Amino acid sequence: MAIKAEREKAPFAADPAHSRGRLYREEPSPTRNDFRRDCDRIIHSTAFRRLKHKTQVFVSHEGDHYRTRLTHTLEVAQIARALARSLGLDEDLTETLALAHDLGHPPFGHAGERALDECMRSYGGFDHNAQALRIVTNLEHRYAIFDGLNLTWESLEGIVKHNGPLTDRAGNAIGCYKERDVPRAIAEYVKVHDLDLWSFASGEAQAAAVADDIAYDAHDLDDALRANLFGIEEIAGLSVVGEIYGSVRAKYKELDSARLTNEVTRRLIARMIEDVIVESDRRVAQKKISSIENVRYSNSPVVGFSEQMAKADRAIKEFLTPRMYHHERVLATMDKAQNVLRDLFSHYLKQTEDLPQEWKHGLQGFDESGKARRIADFIAGMTDNFALAEHRRFFGSATNLR
Repeated sequence: MAIKAEREKAPFAADPAHSRGRLYREEPSPTRNDFRRDCDRIIHSTAFRRLKHKTQVFVSHEGDHYRTRLTHTLEVAQIARALARSLGLDEDLTETLALAHDLGHPPFGHAGERALDECMRSYGGFDHNAQALRIVTNLEHRYAIFDGLNLTWESLEGIVKHNGPLTDRAGNAIGCYKERDVPRAIAEYVKVHDLDLWSFASGEAQAAAVADDIAYDAHDLDDALRANLFGIEEIAGLSVVGEIYGSVRAKYKELDSARLTNEVTRRLIARMIEDVIVESDRRVAQKKISSIENVRYSNSPVVGFSEQMAKADRAIKEFLTPRMYHHERVLATMDKAQNVLRDLFSHYLKQTEDLPQEWKHGLQGFDESGKARRIADFIAGMTDNFALAEHRRFFGSATNLR
């Protein structure tokens, strides 16, 4: 089946001219539509800049060529735009959601999130999606008349629901939130600005979410191979990846390992993008999708992998878990990093006077839960290096993550 690189706007694409608007009314821009404006606001935010110095898997001292949160985010955005262009979705909204999807991550990757969630267990927990919402609705202070970035409803919906609905129609938490309920930050925000937590997000949000999976799979394989956590021949038995590896090996018998890895990962990205386009077209036809409401009120995602590629995606993640994410070298570093965040949280909770002036301002009126949330906000915004510097300031000796 031929795949068009670019299509006319699909009837189910989000339309900036028919946005549900912003919480605070603003005059329209003479040069940009509302979704492009949202995207630009993400790019110019402080939280986005900090992603440059936040860990993806490997911390900065391990090499300049490994992904950071920022480079991962840019790669997700490129893949998401390619999907949007080929599916006829709104490219600006898709890019906005791809660029915003990791804004809420604390330093030191998922290990940092686990540490903060543990520290916040008595105060509502910590969730990076909820933190991203807090950033764009409250914690960014760039405008004179409102906190946050005052993004459109469609952007906020996509940030919160890009992985699917959070509740059923009755408001009961579902999916990954079923056991612990919807994060407090999201639950409190939707009382003011309802994001329809029970429905699917737009096709643009779904495209950004699957782009994240594609980037994770291909680029984590690349980083792990670059770090010599396993040999490239070990991927030969993987579904789809093994087939690609075999075809590259057969065609380029003398190819060095670096070029071989690059060729395999770029072909894997292309194969996965093509699969999503074909599968999403099939779902659109099967579900008779003709409007954005059809996308939101569907009983399953409209944009996604085929069954075969979904199995390949799971196989890659299962392959990488013991060899990369749970590799003793990675775990040893992340254990130390988690201790840094636990120490900082405990210190600030006992000695709030050590917070910067803008963060301790007004804390006198907060209860313990409010103070803990503010401290978590501060720590979550730290870069890896700043967290280590603060730890060194309060605890003396430098924490060695090597």
